Amino acid sequence: MIYKDSSRSVEERVEDLLSRMTLEEKAAQLDMTRGVEYAHKPSDVHNCSVEADSGFDFQKIREIFGSRGVGFVHDTYSVPAVMNRLQKYFVEETRLGIPCIFTGEALHGISGTRGTIFPVPLGLGATFAPETVRLVGEVIGRETRALGMHEILAPNLDVAREPRWGRTEETFGEDTCLSSKMAAAIISGEQKDGALDRPDAVASEPKHYCVHGIPEGGTNCSAARAGEREIRRDYLPVFEAGIREGGACNVMASYNSIDSDVVMCSHKYLTDILKNEMGAQGYARSDWGGIGRIRRLHHLVRDDRDALCLAIGNGLDVQGCDLDNQYFEETLVSLVKEGRLPMERVDDAVRRVLRMKFRLGLFERPYTDETAWEGEIRSQKNRDIALLAARQSITLLKNDGVLPLGESVRSIALIGPSSAHQKIGGYSAVPVGYAIPSVYEELQRLVGHRVQIFQCDGCPITEGPKTEYYVEGQPHLFSKGEEEIADCMEQAVEIAAKCDVIVMVGGDNTITSGEGKDRCELTLAGKQRELIQKLSQLGKPLVLVLENGKCVDLSVEEGCCGAILAAWFGGEFGAQAIAEALLGILNPAGRLPVSFPQSSTRLPCYYSMLPGGDLNFMEGTKLARYPFGHGLSYTSFSYSGLKAELISRDPLRVSVSVTVRNTGNRDGEEVAQIYVDDVDSSVATPPLLLKDFQRVFLKAGEEKTLDFELDEKAFRLMGLDYRWTVEPGEFRILAGASSRDIRCETQIVLSAEDVK
Repeated sequence: MIYKDSSRSVEERVEDLLSRMTLEEKAAQLDMTRGVEYAHKPSDVHNCSVEADSGFDFQKIREIFGSRGVGFVHDTYSVPAVMNRLQKYFVEETRLGIPCIFTGEALHGISGTRGTIFPVPLGLGATFAPETVRLVGEVIGRETRALGMHEILAPNLDVAREPRWGRTEETFGEDTCLSSKMAAAIISGEQKDGALDRPDAVASEPKHYCVHGIPEGGTNCSAARAGEREIRRDYLPVFEAGIREGGACNVMASYNSIDSDVVMCSHKYLTDILKNEMGAQGYARSDWGGIGRIRRLHHLVRDDRDALCLAIGNGLDVQGCDLDNQYFEETLVSLVKEGRLPMERVDDAVRRVLRMKFRLGLFERPYTDETAWEGEIRSQKNRDIALLAARQSITLLKNDGVLPLGESVRSIALIGPSSAHQKIGGYSAVPVGYAIPSVYEELQRLVGHRVQIFQCDGCPITEGPKTEYYVEGQPHLFSKGEEEIADCMEQAVEIAAKCDVIVMVGGDNTITSGEGKDRCELTLAGKQRELIQKLSQLGKPLVLVLENGKCVDLSVEEGCCGAILAAWFGGEFGAQAIAEALLGILNPAGRLPVSFPQSSTRLPCYYSMLPGGDLNFMEGTKLARYPFGHGLSYTSFSYSGLKAELISRDPLRVSVSVTVRNTGNRDGEEVAQIYVDDVDSSVATPPLLLKDFQRVFLKAGEEKTLDFELDEKAFRLMGLDYRWTVEPGEFRILAGASSRDIRCETQIVLSAEDVK
């Protein structure tokens, strides 16, 4: 049989296998189930994991999937032996022996109870270091495949420009260029540059396609209000980079509608753009419950049957644990037999699934080595990369000379709800068999007996439930734990009053940031702001460390604190990176991947808004408090000698160079950012857009000339005819330390001959 002959091409094998399949077997390949539902021993620690010695209810599996098998199995986080037990059924007990694809979540490390935990993607975005993000992707690929999984439902390539949206932490930030470079880097690392049959590679499935990061009102899954030009300029290029440069084949379709077009069943987005324009060779999967939402949320149809017909008919290929397995497959079969769903569309979807299985090498190696994972998972090499990423993500927002903490400091008041409890973000692995150290523990380890550290939470991140009641017509407020919080806050202030320096570690947790954790206020949750105000009244040097998943309204905190660090959710080595930055062992060089607003009400605040309108509200400026690309250092840098030169017309290439010098007395890293401004254009364009960047290490007094090469994408716009074009004229080339801190600029004029 051709499909079993590894010497034949992937396409030959796909066509041969497809020709042998019944309609029922085809429907099964477009289905996904949850392995944990059939496990004898689900994990008590993680509700999507399975114990290492667990068996499965194969009688139940036979009743549901028979000899057809199934395309995908999700939620079976465990060791390879567990996956192999389940895979054996699909290989040996189904008619055609088609292996399943085991899928899992791995936004910043494989989920479950094993795996290295990296900073959340927003923290990875803050590194401005695609080469590091590539290494992170390589580790995720190695560890995921070593544990028996073949595909990950990641990365999240949403462009996050709605700060109230809880899933901002899952993205690489607000900028198209930054997100595109990070997308290509992490996917190529995970997929080992497309060599998916390697034992250390996994298939990536970018999500949420598309325009999911600007939900109306900031609430998850809400409609996106964006025009065609904006969509194609700002949002689709990130997925295009993931597919064309990173090599991704598959995507997860988003829940939202765009200008009333529901993406889950949109021919325009799933077929015309994704498959025909971008050339995606794999499948489009529904997000969890996405098909049902076509009926329940968007009200496009009257029942799930019609929803399934609409979705598959318009380009969705695979369901993601949405409809009941038997219902999904039986309904799909009946829709084809009734003539409502073309057989050609089903065959196209099945081809896409089979193509991925052959590319993954599953027909030659359906099982995973059951012992090799122990030497791979959280190896020293992998943990070193997690530490590197955490260090590079630390972003210094403000410093009035308070940091780094000097030799004269003999006592530190370490205050705050995250000071002794490290936060690692959503979709993380649950640590089993090891503990993730806190900032308190890491500071103690690094300073030894030289400095006394006194720790107190001061307050929780979120308060207890509150209720208002009336006694004899007078309102009274009951708040659970109010007295305990007040006592703890008083204790924190007493401790701080006796110390040389106060370090407040706060921010978010999985209640205030993450999927479904959207907030209308961007202030620090609970009583953290009140605690900071009380601490600032002591007149001591006060440092604020944010373990955050999105931007924060620091309108009060900025005036209270002498230094502010954004540390994001830094993964298992986040605390070490924070402690090193506080002590000056690490010189911070992270940069903001999202703008921080003046306040919760002065939105939007992303840097690349189109020109127009006033820059001020009655209450003050609408410009960001800390703009995209911002980040300070313990040293200083100068820029000079910016040059831009046309070096090629076809294809269009412009070389840019700038000299950066470390003018301070400490070694450090600078992130040189190159922006482009189309001076005169036929359509409105942002005043400047990031087009390239480099993170460079410079010793004190050292200088380097950095070279960049800008291609046609750096100068193009989508004209009034909705076609990409580079218009002749003047372009400003700007180099700087942030989108607002531009240090030098030059111009280049492209003639009609240059851009024809």
